[in-house]
Amino acid sequence: MKIGFIGLGNMGGGMAANLAKAGHEVHAFDLSGEALAKAGEAGCHPVSDAADAVRHMEAVVTMLPAGKHVRSVYANDVIINAGPGTLVLDCSTIDVDSARDVADMAKAKNIVPVDAPVSGGIAAANGGTLTFMVGGSEEAFKRAEPILSDMGKAVIHAGDNGAGQAAKICNNMLLGASMIATCETFKMAEKLGLDLQNFYDISSKASGQNWSMTSYCPVPGVGPQSPADNGYEGGFAAALMLKDLRLAMEAAESAGAQVPMGEKAQALYEQYAEVNGQGDMDFSGIIKMLDD
Repeated sequence: MKIGFIGLGNMGGGMAANLAKAGHEVHAFDLSGEALAKAGEAGCHPVSDAADAVRHMEAVVTMLPAGKHVRSVYANDVIINAGPGTLVLDCSTIDVDSARDVADMAKAKNIVPVDAPVSGGIAAANGGTLTFMVGGSEEAFKRAEPILSDMGKAVIHAGDNGAGQAAKICNNMLLGASMIATCETFKMAEKLGLDLQNFYDISSKASGQNWSMTSYCPVPGVGPQSPADNGYEGGFAAALMLKDLRLAMEAAESAGAQVPMGEKAQALYEQYAEVNGQGDMDFSGIIKMLDD
């Protein structure tokens, strides 16, 4: 397919490269010249502006930092230049209202929208093993699934437009809170004199088992390799976790949901990422703040 791709950052660059690797003709755009050059090396066709990544494409993928950027690109580039029937896939993590608003903008012009935020981080983006949570009609999902499958290992239909973002926000609120609980538990186990590998062997097979422990352990040298084994560099930045938690709090307020653990997780990540200046570190590095 001829696919436009807008946004070639840490996640988008690898995603666009995997589409090209799968045989698609990818017309890629980013404000960064360096990102464009890397995309070209990966088999994409760099273009001079966002509009050129939309015109005459069968599908357009956007991977942008926030809702305001998605709204701007849709209003100024996508809606104006996409032909009727074009499939547009926004893989950014943004607020639910923005996702639904840009979907409505697209539908008004007979453009077919899905929101498809991702889970998995930079390594999964590069390796083509992302999980996509997709919001859109059944027809749109069927069209989007093969494209998303070329960038990921799991593509799940969450519901109508906006449902993908809702699922991503709920998932990452759970992840943020469970990582903090996992970090607290390991520090308490250490202070109680337990060997941490031995505690891992016990808890990973008991009722306390969770993904933050068994797949992304925040303790160096314990469990599968994780950013903890690389000084908490790489992986999923604490600043991005804080962004997702803030989106979750906005959604909770809008829906009238009570999320005290989510609120506490946001407060702790604000302390870690912003007050302590560790936003570029992996989110599991919050264990060091709890230790301090």
